[in-house]
Amino acid sequence: MFTGAAVLLGVSAGQAQAAEVSYATKCVPPSGIGLPDVNGTTKVDITAPATAEVGDTVDIVWKFTQAASKNPDIIDLPANSVQPSGTLKAAGAQSADIAMQGPRENPAIPKGGAMTLSDMKGTLKLTAAGQVTLTPDAYVVNALSTDTKCAPTEAVQPAVTITVTAGGGGSGSGSGSPSTSTSPDPSQSQSQSPSPSTSTSGTPGTSPSASATGGGGGQTDFTGKVVDIPYTCASPIGEKKATSPIQINAKKNGGSYDLTVEFKKSVMDSPIDIPAGKVKPTMQIVLGGADTGSVTVEGPLNAATIPQGTPIEIPDLKGVYKPGATGDSTLSPGVLTIEAMGTKTVCTPDSTAVSLTLNTAEQASGASGGSGSSSSSSSGGAASTSGGLAETGSGDHGALKALGLVAGTAILLGGAVFTFMPGRRTR
Repeated sequence: MFTGAAVLLGVSAGQAQAAEVSYATKCVPPSGIGLPDVNGTTKVDITAPATAEVGDTVDIVWKFTQAASKNPDIIDLPANSVQPSGTLKAAGAQSADIAMQGPRENPAIPKGGAMTLSDMKGTLKLTAAGQVTLTPDAYVVNALSTDTKCAPTEAVQPAVTITVTAGGGGSGSGSGSPSTSTSPDPSQSQSQSPSPSTSTSGTPGTSPSASATGGGGGQTDFTGKVVDIPYTCASPIGEKKATSPIQINAKKNGGSYDLTVEFKKSVMDSPIDIPAGKVKPTMQIVLGGADTGSVTVEGPLNAATIPQGTPIEIPDLKGVYKPGATGDSTLSPGVLTIEAMGTKTVCTPDSTAVSLTLNTAEQASGASGGSGSSSSSSSGGAASTSGGLAETGSGDHGALKALGLVAGTAILLGGAVFTFMPGRRTR
């Protein structure tokens, strides 16, 4: 009785079959990374029913047994940061491009480690009796919002064949009309990285005149004007543009000034969970007027994990300006550098504007005529940084949605990048 039941099940459902196929593959990293295209070998297992009837919708599984390359020695890929999608070709009794997609599930992949991609799944509705072959084709690896595109460089052999019978609702033998998969299009698998709300080009929307002039009358606090600064941010993945309103404020401290830089516009959320202590912003404030050189301001490392889908919150950037000249000295936003998870992005202003003018008195070893950085100050007992700048911290200031993570990833056969744009503080 048990034997008879097993036979009946085998006849009615058909047994699943799986077969591995390998093929030469060319993978193209995102443009601007600077890495060449990579030629490797992809090996996949395709699983599908051995037999089915016309009108059936069959489930198909694409399992990667070997990716075309290891993770480059650029950055560790976090868990659940990589998602594959691809196309499976149906031919024979009917033709179709079957969209395959896998979940964003992977173990942490270290630099130089083997790429581990999730199983992709798709469906095909059978429309004609006969032999239907399934052959893997091109695929895309989406890692932290950046795509690496891989395609065969040789004719790929079919992996499995489904024997399709007419059944009760079939149309009989024949080529059948083309059928498409009911599963999502591969392009839909790419993570939906929010588009920046900032302008992508343009000149500053404010005049270069400063909003405050300080140094006399016993005044100690000076509030700068908010100026719109258009940035071009260069990273291993290429260039991104964004415009951010920025304000430079100062507090007189003896002969020096404690500086605070605020960004005023939000851009986007983090596409992944970023651990604590992984994001560090630094900016050069450009001196003009009576003084020359620059002052470095910086923020501390992020104190807490930044969850996926939430704004990257960093504090204000702070530093100390020690004047090197007597007269009206101007302060303007300059180059912004972001270090995150072992990568660096440098944002250079396309144009700049004066946010603050201070009536300064020359100090010994001040900024004017120096190497481009102001000398150290003993203000507040803060630790000195390179170039003599105090790391004053900013723990008592609100969160600054200053720099959004545009895209950051180590890609299959590609490279790694964290690209940041200026952001806005939430008050």
